[in-house]
Amino acid sequence: MDRKQGTKQGRLRLGVQMIFAALTNGYVAGFLQGKIYQGTSKQLCLPGLNCYSCPGALGACPIGSLQAVLSSRNYGFSFYIVGFFLIIGALVGRLVCGWLCPFGLVQDLLHRIPLGKKRKKLPGHGWLRWLKYGVLGILVILLPLFVVDEVGQGSPWFCEYLCPSGTLFGGWPLLLVNEGLRSVAGWLFAWKNLILVALILLSVAVYRPFCQYFCPLGAVYSWFNKISLYRYQVDLKSCVNCGICQKSCPLDLPVFQIPNSGECIRCGKCKAVCPTGAIQSRFFPGNNEIIKGSPLERM
Repeated sequence: MDRKQGTKQGRLRLGVQMIFAALTNGYVAGFLQGKIYQGTSKQLCLPGLNCYSCPGALGACPIGSLQAVLSSRNYGFSFYIVGFFLIIGALVGRLVCGWLCPFGLVQDLLHRIPLGKKRKKLPGHGWLRWLKYGVLGILVILLPLFVVDEVGQGSPWFCEYLCPSGTLFGGWPLLLVNEGLRSVAGWLFAWKNLILVALILLSVAVYRPFCQYFCPLGAVYSWFNKISLYRYQVDLKSCVNCGICQKSCPLDLPVFQIPNSGECIRCGKCKAVCPTGAIQSRFFPGNNEIIKGSPLERM
């Protein structure tokens, strides 16, 4: 295994994550004044779970934007938001999760803390991983659409009751600076703090628990992994079936068997450590996920 190459690739990804998070949340005055940026760029969605209420956010979260449309009594469908999901998903799939999501970066950094035993997944992972699709279907789509008040207005259930990214990047900075908001923070903010703290502690031990089990945005992008223009391929003529890719994968995915799993965040570690270079990633790779031509294909 080329550990040096894996380390180099990991540093590159971390650098991209940090730069993208800084650029998309770069309105410093918002953090200093405790006010949310309201410029014209806020009408545009960012690809990751980037909270609209973050004081420095220069764009909007696609999940929050979708809920705003679905819960409004005046709108029922947004071609822009659906088109945004289709374009980003069709281009790169869950690469967004691995390289561009600010809350994914937070979980990555927490998991680097050298405390306790590290786990790739929780017991019951096979069932728990389906929770994010339930969050998407119920909290993001169905409840905002059908649980409405007397004037037909729904609520952004995911953002309001679950989203830890909103609490971390929006709630905490705003309340830290704005005394008026601190005085009115009630049980709902306490509940979301409980969720965030639990996920922070869990992220130290388990790799990206929110991404694996709860994130509705990851659920959306996961549907595109097998068909996106950017995909992984495994060349069985080079693959020696060593399993190093799965051992190095932070999500414990058998990349040499299923190179474009819906759970894959395309961090690139498997590709970097493959001793024979059998795993490749490219745009327009054709229809073949696995390039055959070796006796290993019959194993």
